[in-house]
Amino acid sequence: MVIRGRLWRLSNPNLAPAQHESLVKELMSARRAVRDAKDTPTRLAARLRVDAAKRALGERGDVWWDDGSPDYNRQRVSETPYARWYSSRTAGS
Repeated sequence: MVIRGRLWRLSNPNLAPAQHESLVKELMSARRAVRDAKDTPTRLAARLRVDAAKRALGERGDVWWDDGSPDYNRQRVSETPYARWYSSRTAGS
Protein backbone atom coordinates (compact mmCIF):
# COMPACT_ATOMS: atom_id res chain seq x y z
CA MET A 1 0.00 0.00 0.00
CA VAL A 2 1.28 3.51 -0.75
CA ILE A 3 0.46 6.41 1.55
CA ARG A 4 1.92 9.84 0.90
CA GLY A 5 4.60 8.35 -1.34
CA ARG A 6 5.73 5.62 1.07
CA LEU A 7 5.21 1.89 0.88
CA TRP A 8 3.45 0.28 3.84
CA ARG A 9 3.15 -3.42 4.45
CA LEU A 10 -0.35 -4.89 4.53
CA SER A 11 -1.56 -7.55 6.95
CA ASN A 12 -0.70 -11.15 6.28
CA PRO A 13 -3.44 -12.48 3.97
CA ASN A 14 -2.87 -16.00 5.32
CA LEU A 15 -4.35 -15.13 8.72
CA ALA A 16 -7.68 -16.77 9.43
CA PRO A 17 -10.49 -14.20 9.20
CA ALA A 18 -11.38 -14.57 12.89
CA GLN A 19 -7.75 -14.16 13.92
CA HIS A 20 -7.36 -11.10 11.69
CA GLU A 21 -10.53 -9.56 13.13
CA SER A 22 -9.38 -10.21 16.70
CA LEU A 23 -5.96 -8.66 16.04
CA VAL A 24 -7.49 -5.59 14.38
CA LYS A 25 -9.76 -5.11 17.39
CA GLU A 26 -6.73 -5.34 19.69
CA LEU A 27 -4.85 -2.85 17.51
CA MET A 28 -7.71 -0.36 17.61
CA SER A 29 -8.05 -0.80 21.39
CA ALA A 30 -4.31 -0.25 21.84
CA ARG A 31 -4.41 2.88 19.66
CA ARG A 32 -7.23 4.27 21.80
CA ALA A 33 -5.15 3.48 24.89
CA VAL A 34 -2.23 5.48 23.44
CA ARG A 35 -4.58 8.39 22.74
CA ASP A 36 -6.12 8.27 26.22
CA ALA A 37 -2.92 7.66 28.21
CA LYS A 38 -2.48 10.13 31.07
CA ASP A 39 1.18 9.46 31.79
CA THR A 40 4.33 8.23 30.10
CA PRO A 41 4.41 4.68 31.51
CA THR A 42 0.80 4.08 30.46
CA ARG A 43 1.48 5.54 27.00
CA LEU A 44 4.57 3.36 26.58
CA ALA A 45 2.65 0.23 27.60
CA ALA A 46 -0.08 1.09 25.08
CA ARG A 47 2.51 1.65 22.34
CA LEU A 48 3.96 -1.78 23.08
CA ARG A 49 0.45 -3.22 22.61
CA VAL A 50 0.18 -1.43 19.25
CA ASP A 51 3.53 -2.84 18.19
CA ALA A 52 2.60 -6.36 19.30
CA ALA A 53 -0.68 -6.25 17.37
CA LYS A 54 0.99 -4.89 14.23
CA ARG A 55 3.65 -7.62 14.43
CA ALA A 56 0.99 -10.30 14.88
CA LEU A 57 -0.85 -8.91 11.84
CA GLY A 58 2.38 -9.08 9.84
CA GLU A 59 2.62 -5.31 9.33
CA ARG A 60 5.93 -5.12 11.23
CA GLY A 61 8.74 -7.49 12.08
CA ASP A 62 9.64 -10.54 10.06
CA VAL A 63 8.10 -10.71 6.61
CA TRP A 64 5.21 -13.11 6.10
CA TRP A 65 5.96 -13.88 2.45
CA ASP A 66 8.44 -16.55 1.40
CA ASP A 67 9.34 -15.67 -2.18
CA GLY A 68 12.56 -13.89 -1.20
CA SER A 69 11.30 -10.42 -2.10
CA PRO A 70 12.84 -7.68 0.05
CA ASP A 71 10.80 -5.66 2.49
CA TYR A 72 10.43 -2.03 1.39
CA ASN A 73 8.14 -1.10 4.28
CA ARG A 74 8.16 2.67 5.03
CA GLN A 75 10.50 3.46 2.13
CA ARG A 76 9.73 6.09 -0.47
CA VAL A 77 8.17 4.26 -3.39
CA SER A 78 10.23 6.44 -5.78
CA GLU A 79 13.41 4.85 -4.37
CA THR A 80 12.30 1.25 -4.86
CA PRO A 81 11.83 -1.09 -7.82
CA TYR A 82 8.12 -0.14 -7.67
CA ALA A 83 8.81 3.47 -8.75
CA ARG A 84 7.86 2.97 -12.40
CA TRP A 85 4.70 1.04 -11.48
CA TYR A 86 3.64 3.74 -9.04
CA SER A 87 4.35 6.65 -11.36
CA SER A 88 2.31 4.94 -14.11
CA ARG A 89 -0.64 4.62 -11.72
CA THR A 90 -0.46 8.23 -10.56
CA ALA A 91 0.18 9.84 -13.95
CA GLY A 92 -2.59 12.26 -14.76
CA SER A 93 -4.02 12.22 -11.20
